[in-house]
Amino acid sequence: MGQWKWVVSILLTGSLIGLAGCSGKDAAEKVTKPAKQAETKVPEEKKKEEEPKPVVINVIDPKTKSIIKTFMPAEMGYEADPEAYKKELEKWARELARGTDTTPGYDQRMVLDKIKNGEVIKGKPQIILEEAELVERVLAASLKGGDVELPLYEKESGYKPEDLDSLDDVVLASFSTYFSSGVDGRAKNIELSAKAIDHIIVGNGDFFSFNTTVGPSDAAHGYQKAKEIVDKKLVDGIGGGICQTSSTLFNAVDKVGVSYVEKHHHSLSVGYVPAGRDATVSYGGKDFRFQNTSGVPFLIKTIYQNGKLTVEIRTSAAYKQLYVNGS
Repeated sequence: MGQWKWVVSILLTGSLIGLAGCSGKDAAEKVTKPAKQAETKVPEEKKKEEEPKPVVINVIDPKTKSIIKTFMPAEMGYEADPEAYKKELEKWARELARGTDTTPGYDQRMVLDKIKNGEVIKGKPQIILEEAELVERVLAASLKGGDVELPLYEKESGYKPEDLDSLDDVVLASFSTYFSSGVDGRAKNIELSAKAIDHIIVGNGDFFSFNTTVGPSDAAHGYQKAKEIVDKKLVDGIGGGICQTSSTLFNAVDKVGVSYVEKHHHSLSVGYVPAGRDATVSYGGKDFRFQNTSGVPFLIKTIYQNGKLTVEIRTSAAYKQLYVNGS
């Protein structure tokens, strides 16, 4: 009987050892399996770290600090076709600066200061977005990415505050035209447009735009129906007659040596100025624009009388001396 107990004891011990062996094996597998998984994950993580991030360019408005455009050069063909990429940038920069049919551009014409009742009515500076510089900035950033600020340049009027008291001193140049004061619509339109350009300060280097200065010549602004030239025909139109004001101004400033930015002739000859000495305008269309390259600031002064319009270009006595010496 004692012998059987001994045999059973041996068998039970062997079974327990076997069970312990199995548990140890499972534990070993549980320990080694995660280790193997970790070994396979490390190269994948390193691979992700080594993958290059896409190049991104943010174009920033320097005034608002807001992002107005985000570029991804690779998607636009920067490496595949650099020339096509550059042309696409040039097209975008041109539209951004000059605007489209639905969106205004960054470029703004100068609105000149005006003296009214002894007070200066402030205009607006000229704003230019340099398109070529913007394209070059984006191209330079296309390799590594980053932020690009718009190259915006503002130009204030080229006169000094201390000039104000003397700009009306002397006449540099003048010109007069005549019209029938009995034609009410035309006379009124000449009067309104003449008042709009009266006492405009044109600083040295400033750009003058007739359309920007006068504004819309429509019924809402008091303009009346009168004869005007359209496609070589005389037709009735609101604002007819303002071209006499622009032409009178042209003949006056032409005597002080300005540079013309935009000037157009009528499709028919007009009787109030010599042939070829007219300057037609149309708000939203043809404009009369010039830059003051005379070397001195001057004042545009208009004198409206019954049947007569005179435009004088005036400046201070000191500036006239400089202008005469310079000429």
